[in-house]
Amino acid sequence: MASVNSDEWRAICDKFTNAQNLTDVESRNDPENDPYRSKYKARELLREIYCSLKSFDAGEGEEESGGESGEQPPTEQPVDGQREDGFGQGFSGDSPAGMRAAKLGAVEYYLGVNHVDTEELSAGQEHLMNCMKLLERCRVSSENVSLFIHVKNQLGILWAGRDETEMAQGFLETAESMYQRYMKEDGSPPTDMTEYFTSEENLLTHQERTKRFELAYTHTMYYLAQVYKNLGQTERAATYCHSTLQRQLQLNQFSPMEWALNAATLSQYYITKGRYMEGRHCLSAATVISGLAGEVPSEAAAQESETESERREHLRQKRAEIARCWIKYCLNLLQDSKKLLEDNIGELDTDRQDELKRARRREEEEEEKGRKSALLFGSEDTFDSIASLEEKVLCLFPLDFTEARSVFLVGQNYVTQAKEYFQMDGYVTDHIEILQDHSSLFRALAFFEEDLERRCKMHKRRVDMLEPICNDLNSQYYLLIRRQLMFELAETYNEMMDLKLTLANRQADTQSLDNHTIKKFNNLCSASAKYFQMFLDSLCSPEGKFPEVLEEEVLRPALVARFRVARLHSRLISSVPPIQLENLNRSLENYKYVVQYCEAHPEAAGAAETELELSKEMVGLLPLKINRLKARMAANN
Repeated sequence: MASVNSDEWRAICDKFTNAQNLTDVESRNDPENDPYRSKYKARELLREIYCSLKSFDAGEGEEESGGESGEQPPTEQPVDGQREDGFGQGFSGDSPAGMRAAKLGAVEYYLGVNHVDTEELSAGQEHLMNCMKLLERCRVSSENVSLFIHVKNQLGILWAGRDETEMAQGFLETAESMYQRYMKEDGSPPTDMTEYFTSEENLLTHQERTKRFELAYTHTMYYLAQVYKNLGQTERAATYCHSTLQRQLQLNQFSPMEWALNAATLSQYYITKGRYMEGRHCLSAATVISGLAGEVPSEAAAQESETESERREHLRQKRAEIARCWIKYCLNLLQDSKKLLEDNIGELDTDRQDELKRARRREEEEEEKGRKSALLFGSEDTFDSIASLEEKVLCLFPLDFTEARSVFLVGQNYVTQAKEYFQMDGYVTDHIEILQDHSSLFRALAFFEEDLERRCKMHKRRVDMLEPICNDLNSQYYLLIRRQLMFELAETYNEMMDLKLTLANRQADTQSLDNHTIKKFNNLCSASAKYFQMFLDSLCSPEGKFPEVLEEEVLRPALVARFRVARLHSRLISSVPPIQLENLNRSLENYKYVVQYCEAHPEAAGAAETELELSKEMVGLLPLKINRLKARMAANN
């Protein structure tokens, strides 16, 4: 700007510096009753800068008679966030006209962000669009590409905040393609927007320019990850989230705990897709990076300030949440392995096990190749720590008890860590969910245990951890959780009963079961029936009436519970005919319920097909058994 004297330009630069300071520093100390005081002051300074630039513009326009070197502005393009080819149109970015557009555009950009920060979104949008219109007259170059990307990012955020996801997507994807094309065709460290109003001696180094530009593109990726998630494009969202996290580490621009939680959350996506190597990597990185947030301050610290107390709570909570993500990793890995290895009756298929063990070497080689091609987290400082944590837990499916136990122990260790924060007093729901996961870890491990006695003991551990909680919980406030616990306890006792019978049958035939074994079997059978019945009773009205129509969310569990109660009563062992008769009648009554309910509500049949089929069969067979027993009882009287 030839016509601007150095004093006038220095005054503009000083105003810009003051506006930045008011926005970034002073605003943090604004009082609650005037929260935007500093931002309003910054806005006035930005307006003054804008007016100064326009007045210089007018002066230059007269001197130059309509354009620098005869350069004419192009016909204005429509601004909708979709234009991607600004590389070959308009003023040259480094021409006087191009620089004037960039400087005016930058002030419009900062005014736009200022209005958005003070919750004046329409005015903010107007300023940001003005910035876009000014830039649309220029070719993309190192002088303006950073501003191009920043303004598109801001417009993307603005539209996303209004739930106009596709509009946001347009602006952000344009920013992405602009970055990629610029890096391919030029790649030199571009001018940062702050440098438009900086004296020669205070210009940024190439390294700092690069860092700021890369950070702007990292924000583009971060916001695109959110946009794709909202559009239901989960795989794409995960890829962008992963790249964002990696770039934040490389640029050393992240808050350790926030970064760690994002990585742990991303791990849960990978786990649901069966991509355990990536899931483990995210969790290991989350654990290592969360360590950078420092030690949890001691509660015993003398005169702990409120801020320190909040920080201690925050660190403890976030680390406990990461521990819960690890629990899910271990649990899902064991459960997915079980699905691979079980036969059609839920037992370990040894032929399949041998086949998978033979294929293991190839899997290990592919895992190594996968690691080399994967986008790994870490910097020089953290890479080794992350790798060493990864080595402590499998990411391939465990194929035998020893491997399964190693995964179980890692999960159990994180259960202990999570429970330390999420205690029953204050975090009832969280605490119980962690206990349920612990119980599920035992259940998954039991599948791999060949010794039936030890398997039974694992299920007993599940009962011991869940039964006291189930019985102590207030049924009014925690009805849904109690129902879950009742059902799980009923199924656990049922599994123990089956195991005890299998063990007894290995030692002798049913006719000669000793009284101790019969008593144990009946106790387990009755306990299972009791919890299934408690579940069914929880569906009754306050007057004790069972619902005529079952709600969809309880339809299958209720029909299964009825079927199981029927089956359990028919399996109780007794040598006393009247008790045998009572058990068979209760069994028949419950089988009939399943059949009659599905006849009255045909749409319910699909919810429990196997149970319905077997119930129909038993409704046909049991009356014959009951009549034979009655005849025997009559003959003996």
